[in-house]
Amino acid sequence: MKSMRHLVMHGGSTMQTNALFLILAAVITGAVVPFQAGANAVLGRTLGHPLWGTVVSLCVSFACILPVLALAKVEAPTLSTLAQAPRWVWIGGVVGVAYITGALMLAPKLGAAGFIMAAIAGQMLASIIIDHWGLVGLPRKPVALSRLAGLGLIFLGLIVMQLPGLGVKPPAGS
Repeated sequence: MKSMRHLVMHGGSTMQTNALFLILAAVITGAVVPFQAGANAVLGRTLGHPLWGTVVSLCVSFACILPVLALAKVEAPTLSTLAQAPRWVWIGGVVGVAYITGALMLAPKLGAAGFIMAAIAGQMLASIIIDHWGLVGLPRKPVALSRLAGLGLIFLGLIVMQLPGLGVKPPAGS
């Protein structure tokens, strides 16, 4: 398989190169999530309750994004623009709270890999549903057998990773 550098330097199309960089950026973005889950779990325990961990985590996020907005000179939206948004856009904040709180509570019990694998399985299931019906403002991408096969492999991976937690002992000598 050609490396990304090879594609960039030796004739890879711009579309392939862009897709590879986007995939790499998504992988890096995903790679930081287990660190967030672990750090927030300790934060919640330190503060005495997972919900306080969620509050502090979201406040830190808010404090981090403000300088980025200022440096990028992003104009503030108007209230009239916000009023025109569909009502369902508010679920983003609710989902953020649910995810952070779930990570704080579940990562210590499942471990980083177990939690992330389960979260990815749930994300992929929901993503296929969202794509199939074009929900939350995204374009429709009807379910294909290849996507269902990939989803099945993710769930199989989840089960295999969680066998010890499900009380299944690995074969002797493994």
